[in-house]
Amino acid sequence: MTVPLELDRGLHRIDLQFQAQPGVIAAYLFEDAGERALIETGPTSTLDALLHGLALLDVDPTSISKILVTHIHLDHAGAAGTLIRRFPQAHLYVHEIGAPHMIDPERLLVSARRIYGEQMDSLWGAFEPVPDARVHPLTDGDTVVVGDNALDAIYTPGHASHHIAYHDARRHAIFTGDVAGVRLQGLDYVRPPTPPPDLDLDLWSDSVERIRALQPETLHLTHFGTFTDIETHFSQLLVRLKAWGYVLKANIEDGHDRDQLIEDLAAFGSEEIRESGADNSAAERLELATPYFMSVDGYLRYFRRRSH
Repeated sequence: MTVPLELDRGLHRIDLQFQAQPGVIAAYLFEDAGERALIETGPTSTLDALLHGLALLDVDPTSISKILVTHIHLDHAGAAGTLIRRFPQAHLYVHEIGAPHMIDPERLLVSARRIYGEQMDSLWGAFEPVPDARVHPLTDGDTVVVGDNALDAIYTPGHASHHIAYHDARRHAIFTGDVAGVRLQGLDYVRPPTPPPDLDLDLWSDSVERIRALQPETLHLTHFGTFTDIETHFSQLLVRLKAWGYVLKANIEDGHDRDQLIEDLAAFGSEEIRESGADNSAAERLELATPYFMSVDGYLRYFRRRSH
């Protein structure tokens, strides 16, 4: 198990060791004036790593009063219901579009099982509902107070219609979820996570501009790590979002089917990763964080929606 990393006073990153791999999914423990909040939960399959990380920090999990998720995808919010059940004073904060699915996850889970099939349980574990009374739906501009500090909810669709980022104005930092893409610690390569059904490149670009306008000094990514080269990071993300779309569109016009498109994107992405200097381990962890088949399915749905 990886020891949690202290990023600042009252802020720690816990590596959730997804699929026994380091540096794929993070949760952040946020503390101020005696109050504790958790930003992102990861899936239930990583619950032991989360609890172990809290134990290493000498944190009683039942002392956590607020759980904030950026969106309801299983790698970000899958363990929320289980944690709410175990942490008697905790309440969940989530965008208002995603909130009903945390209360009644049946449709979300049916959709996920279509995608992951027999791997569903081994990848994500159980997804338990959250009692209605302990869910706090957020809209753009809402504030979640933790101790004497506050996190502002910034509505950032593009990756998902229910996506928010959290702005820590005191630290000039953003907890980005997936709006800032996927980038492994120490790697100069930003990969776009583009799953169905909500991919929207225009909305995503607008969301990035909203974050840029806040002039953050630090980005805390769920996948994975903390980065300060803000403009370089976002420039890479926006260029690659468009480039992947161009590659797939061209190959669709050449008659490639879905399986071929996955191979096409994997070949294109692998060359990008190689040119960035990343090793095979980084490539494997990037694929765990956002697999090519999901990216292709996201673009295909996006193209179909725009053609109607």
